[in-house]
Amino acid sequence: MSDAQTPPATADELRAAILERYDGLSKRLQQIARYVLDEPNELALETLAVIAERSGVQPSAIVRFAKSFGFDGASQMQRLFRDGLLSGHAALGYSERVRNFSRAVDNSAASGGAELLSEFVEGNTIALQNLPQTVSDSDLTTAVKLVEAAEAVFVVGVRRAFPIAAYLAYSLQQAGKRTIFVDGVAGLARQQVGMVRPGDLLLAVSYQPYAEETVHAVEAAAARGAKVLSISDSLVSPIAKPATVTLQVRESEIRAFRSLSASMCLAQALVIGFAFENSRREDAKGRRRKA
Repeated sequence: MSDAQTPPATADELRAAILERYDGLSKRLQQIARYVLDEPNELALETLAVIAERSGVQPSAIVRFAKSFGFDGASQMQRLFRDGLLSGHAALGYSERVRNFSRAVDNSAASGGAELLSEFVEGNTIALQNLPQTVSDSDLTTAVKLVEAAEAVFVVGVRRAFPIAAYLAYSLQQAGKRTIFVDGVAGLARQQVGMVRPGDLLLAVSYQPYAEETVHAVEAAAARGAKVLSISDSLVSPIAKPATVTLQVRESEIRAFRSLSASMCLAQALVIGFAFENSRREDAKGRRRKA
């Protein structure tokens, strides 16, 4: 019997239902849930056999997942995403382009520096072109408003995410925002996060495998009543669940090296968005004083 009386009517409703119930799903159903959230285009267009192979589960598990959300079967769930593609004119085939690119790279010896450069340029171009598909206008607008409204912005990101966090901390300070970089120098990351108060914002950056330090910072900030803005590779990552909004970014991976180009582009858009809003607010204040 279905766990849900009425199935979601739209893809957005299904995403919301998955996020709400994710922690209570079995590990196998969580695996499918992550695929549904991360690969909506493939879910819409591929056969059940292909989806099962790529998500690493049996077709029967996908059917069971669909029924747990009130659908008669997997095809009814797929139709939601197919309708969304047709109505939204979304770009198709991102994952297939990535697979084709990866196969071409694997079959190439890349004998010279120019060939390697070309590979990295093409891989990063694919990731950049996909960025508007994973970050909606409403999510980015909400993120800018969170930064604008915060009394202080704490920024955390370690290991691979450190360059993005460092850029965000530097750029937000340059844009006039009170910003604290949780850099963990001398092992003081917990103490730095302990300064977070209600009214502050924690901006966290992390990708799989998720850094324990960043996960702890997110949990601690949320427990203190601060809001959280996450930049991550999945809507069900450990730093996404407590977040007010998560900006999802999917980076390229070329010859086992994962890039940060799309994340840096997203960070720049976030900072410039805040700078524009901050400038408008200051201009409005100036006009009121003159009046």
